[in-house]
Amino acid sequence: MTINTVKRAYKYRFYPTDEQAQLLARTFGCARLVYNKALDIRSKAWTNEQKNVSSNDVSKLLPEWKKTEELAFLNEVSSVALQQSLNHLQTAFTNFFGKRAKYPTFKKRANRQSASFTVAAFSWDESKREIKLAKTKEPLDIVWSRNIPIGARISSLTVSRDPAMRWYVSMLAEVDIPTLSKNDKSVGIDLGVLRLATLSDGTEFVNPRSANHLRTKLVKAQRAHARKAKGSKNREKSRIRVARIHAAIADRRHDNLHKVTTQIVRENQTIILEDLNVRGMTSNGGSYKRGLNRAISDASFAEFRTMLEYKAKWYGREVVVIDRFYPSSQLCSSCGNRKKLMLSQRQYECDSCGLKLDRDLNAAKNIVAVGLTVLAYGDGMKPSRAKRDNVSVVEVGNPVEQFAGIPRL
Repeated sequence: MTINTVKRAYKYRFYPTDEQAQLLARTFGCARLVYNKALDIRSKAWTNEQKNVSSNDVSKLLPEWKKTEELAFLNEVSSVALQQSLNHLQTAFTNFFGKRAKYPTFKKRANRQSASFTVAAFSWDESKREIKLAKTKEPLDIVWSRNIPIGARISSLTVSRDPAMRWYVSMLAEVDIPTLSKNDKSVGIDLGVLRLATLSDGTEFVNPRSANHLRTKLVKAQRAHARKAKGSKNREKSRIRVARIHAAIADRRHDNLHKVTTQIVRENQTIILEDLNVRGMTSNGGSYKRGLNRAISDASFAEFRTMLEYKAKWYGREVVVIDRFYPSSQLCSSCGNRKKLMLSQRQYECDSCGLKLDRDLNAAKNIVAVGLTVLAYGDGMKPSRAKRDNVSVVEVGNPVEQFAGIPRL
């Protein structure tokens, strides 16, 4: 057994005092203002003068802003939170230039509010399990829903408030995680709407459709919210009511995804799935496809893959992602014969060998066959598009030409 040292976030809900809530609300507003002001300066400098304003240049302006009468209130909150806001902007630009994200946008008050603190702006008492932020007198009243490992090294924390007015503190800690014992199990995963995941060994995970039973309640709450006068207290109450329903849907979805991905990672050494184009699957289609688009979004395929990847990295597992254009649903998992299917056809019937199998299970068997073939014969056999950490992304073009004469594993 080996030990992996990883950075892991531990998120807890807390209930601030009136004084803490007021200070944190001011901190959120100041951090948002600094972020937007810095973004505006950098954007205008490039648009008007083609001048690149670096993160260091903007950081030097922060002390000058505090000295002005207009922005003197920035001195009332922690300077660390303001500097971290500028660091987040630099990260956003780095991701944009690295083609990993869109151009940074201005932050809005209606969205999730947050502020980050480094070790210089908070104290952590491990024996008492108490966290105290800078400029506050009392520790945060945290609901410790799970324990932080003894000896965990906390490097930073983020305090946030979601639209449902719930307060959270997320601590980034460096912890030692023992890897799981290796086994010889390999599994292919076919993601779907009717069933969230179908594994090549026959295991099925049902899609709970988190929003279905709350859909009627959500529609009624949204209609009631639309009737409220803008700027009134009743409208704010109805906004929170709508936000709480959305939060309940998201919480149940995340809980199910965590349970499913954790079980898959614990039971299998090699996990193989497709690189799905979720944006393409949910684009256009008109009103007749609206229900399908909603179901695809509710399944959260991208989040499912993200959870699999980082959990596999933690516990010493391997994730292989095959190219999205591989026709896993059209090929017979027994003889390799190709046959086009309508979306409504849930049973695969091979015209060549007579195989009759569930459509999703047949696709999962094809996915694991491709992944194991790549692992057995090496990435050099196929053009490798990307490989990071323990996640391999493999392009598979014409399966008839590329896999001719190769035994199905």
